Amino acid sequence: MNRGLYAACSAMLVQETNLDVVANNLANVDTAGFRRRVSANAEFSALMDRLEKISEDGETKITTYPPFSMNWRGKQVIGGMALANIYSESYMDTQPGVVKTTDAPFDAVIDGPGFFAVQDGAGNTYYTRQGNFLVGPEGTLVTMDGWELQGDGGPIAVEEGSSAEILNNGQVLVDGEVVGQITLFTFENPTYLRQVGRNGLTPNDDSGGPVPVENVRLVPGALESSNVSVVEEMVRMIEAQRAYEGASKALMTHDETTGRLISSFGRP
Repeated sequence: MNRGLYAACSAMLVQETNLDVVANNLANVDTAGFRRRVSANAEFSALMDRLEKISEDGETKITTYPPFSMNWRGKQVIGGMALANIYSESYMDTQPGVVKTTDAPFDAVIDGPGFFAVQDGAGNTYYTRQGNFLVGPEGTLVTMDGWELQGDGGPIAVEEGSSAEILNNGQVLVDGEVVGQITLFTFENPTYLRQVGRNGLTPNDDSGGPVPVENVRLVPGALESSNVSVVEEMVRMIEAQRAYEGASKALMTHDETTGRLISSFGRP
């Protein structure tokens, strides 16, 4: 087995996925509240050299063994592939975006950590930093994707009135009367939240479950931009493209070398 071919191919797959992540960030540079994602790679052996055991109480426990522990008839199966990298996951950058004043009655920025809770038509709950809401067909506050903003009693119904606004404590007023209270949620490890759609986030075991924020603090009449830097993402794109080209050339070199070896030593 020519391990050089596998190592070069692995590098190309990693950079291809990195380009997908960068492209997604650039596509959402103008999406309000979007948090950019960063790729994370891992060594091939680090993922292969571990054994998953499930305890009696149902909790999954990962036991990691030293490298090169996978033997077959006394031979090390992984071999030189331990030096190869593979794509592991992408994590969310939690740095806040730039705040812009809009003076729109249903625009709000979360002051500090936290996420709005929104719900789609199928009843699935997601979390987002996108704070530009509008009145939906059902008379409730919804996101640009039509997901209903959740308050302490469910969707926030905004009846027709001469004036409406969101206060800095999360209360929603219509003609001076409170019609709902916006609730916020935090997570133990928000960087592990998974992206759903353009700007929705869903929790998992790594991020932990949603925890309600006790003191809601908002900045009404403003909007948080994405934290994507076009210059940084373009630099990352160029780096990934150059790395992909280098791995591609290495793959072709190994392939040509293997072909010459077969031609030279494969003759009867």
